[in-house]
Amino acid sequence: MAVKTVKVESVLDAKFKLESTVHGHKVIVDQPVNAGGTDGGPSPLEYLMVSLAGCIGAISRIVAMQKRITLRGMKITVEGDINTDGLLGKPTDDPVGFKEFRVLVDIDADMTAEEKETFIHEVDARCPVSFNLLNQTPVKISAV
Repeated sequence: MAVKTVKVESVLDAKFKLESTVHGHKVIVDQPVNAGGTDGGPSPLEYLMVSLAGCIGAISRIVAMQKRITLRGMKITVEGDINTDGLLGKPTDDPVGFKEFRVLVDIDADMTAEEKETFIHEVDARCPVSFNLLNQTPVKISAV
């Protein structure tokens, strides 16, 4: 079994802007101005969707290469509905978080509709981000 540790280091400023360093790349997370941020980057919720789309795209390339499928490209749309009351500390019966993610993948390849469905379900089964969202991966948080 090949195990790889993935690490992200982040620093929060005096407001909502968070700068992360990911193997030499700078990534900015922020909130919109109307939520008290500076709109310096996408929100954490939006990055979660980007992460899911990115994983689907990357795993699609891997599967296509392994199966010798000419994958010219893809358009991946991810959306979800969230009740923001919980994250704002307001009383709600809804859990904090998205109710579901809806992912629509437009595959540009010479494949039938059935082949595209089979392909994207294999991709989803191999996508670690999708796996982590579906399987309630434990999160261990501690203060130092």
